[in-house]
Amino acid sequence: MDELESLAEAAGYEVVCSLEHVRPPHPRYHIGPGKVKELAQMVKDLKAEKVIFGNDLKIVQIYNIAKITGVEVIDRFQLILEIFVRRASTKEAKLQIELARLQYELANAKEKVRLAKMGEQPGFHGLGKYEADVYYEAVKRQIHKIQEKLREIRRMRGMHRARRAEMGFPSISLAGYTNSGKSTLFRALTNEDVLIAPDVFTTLSTTTRVIEVLGEKVFITDTVGFIDRLPVTLIEAFYSTLEETIFSDLILLVVDVSDSISEILRKLSASLEILRRMEATGIPLIVALNKIDLLGQKELEERVEYLSRLYPNLKFIPISALCGTNLDLLKMEIAEVLRRYEVLSFTAPLSQELFPLLSWIFENSKVHKVTYNSSSLEVHLSAPPNIVDKIKSRVEELGGKIEYM
Repeated sequence: MDELESLAEAAGYEVVCSLEHVRPPHPRYHIGPGKVKELAQMVKDLKAEKVIFGNDLKIVQIYNIAKITGVEVIDRFQLILEIFVRRASTKEAKLQIELARLQYELANAKEKVRLAKMGEQPGFHGLGKYEADVYYEAVKRQIHKIQEKLREIRRMRGMHRARRAEMGFPSISLAGYTNSGKSTLFRALTNEDVLIAPDVFTTLSTTTRVIEVLGEKVFITDTVGFIDRLPVTLIEAFYSTLEETIFSDLILLVVDVSDSISEILRKLSASLEILRRMEATGIPLIVALNKIDLLGQKELEERVEYLSRLYPNLKFIPISALCGTNLDLLKMEIAEVLRRYEVLSFTAPLSQELFPLLSWIFENSKVHKVTYNSSSLEVHLSAPPNIVDKIKSRVEELGGKIEYM
């Protein structure tokens, strides 16, 4: 209920009251008939303008509740969509949100038209003039157009990813539950001025930058936050955003360790489940336990120990992205996981052809030392295997020698 209230506030609503009902879902109203009457009275007394359910409702249930309460009714999926609409800033994010909305409409189009013809209710205005098949086909055409646009964006994203891969730098994806501090950590690692707010779903599109981790260049990407029971439609709609996670060499999963233990476990479990559904479980993963500045040392140690017992296969690193605490420790762990660099040196005779190669080496590898002699040049460097192969081939063409350390 706390999370539902946070979501409602993020969508711009003022929450005036909440209601819980524990029972098997009622086919007509989801909640029981008596609870619907109680809800309708609350709406009247408080002059509420909308009812928000934390569950996913069927269209007929939304219609029936709206008929009794006299106000618009939305469920959790529609609420999350509203937040996304408010927060989206890029063309891609806006298209993905519209795709999710239209896919929801398509799944419910025929039933929604049938109900609209029975009598207008809040949230069911303006559909009576449509025949079900006409409305259905119109939505399908809109979906097709958006999917074409997203495919083009995805193609361009693939080209950017391929160019990054050619550079040979490993890639890290920041993932985690919404409002866990991913963007704060991204700012701390990159010194980029990205949007940070204490609200859910601040980040709805990806941002990729190059950082140095213990002297080695690495790509790091901030991605959209997860949420418990994230609708499959939204995962599919945001695939091109989330696929950055699938193609990364390391996932940095950020968890708010200042939450209660039950919330930590719920959010961690939800995040791991979403990664599983994305087929990203084979990628190395480090869990950054963020916001340790909000905990005492003893409480932090107890939580780290408890989580390590529950998840013995996960590596937990306690940090404070806001204060910069333990970021060096995090970088050391990242470097350990990504350690696939080869260390070598080469000696090559001085020539005009050598200097363009040297410039390219500086751009695509980590150069530790350059020594100029009277007739030759000696370079110590580390680089991924594919970059090493290119350096070796070119150095040998120029009459140089390679030595692996």
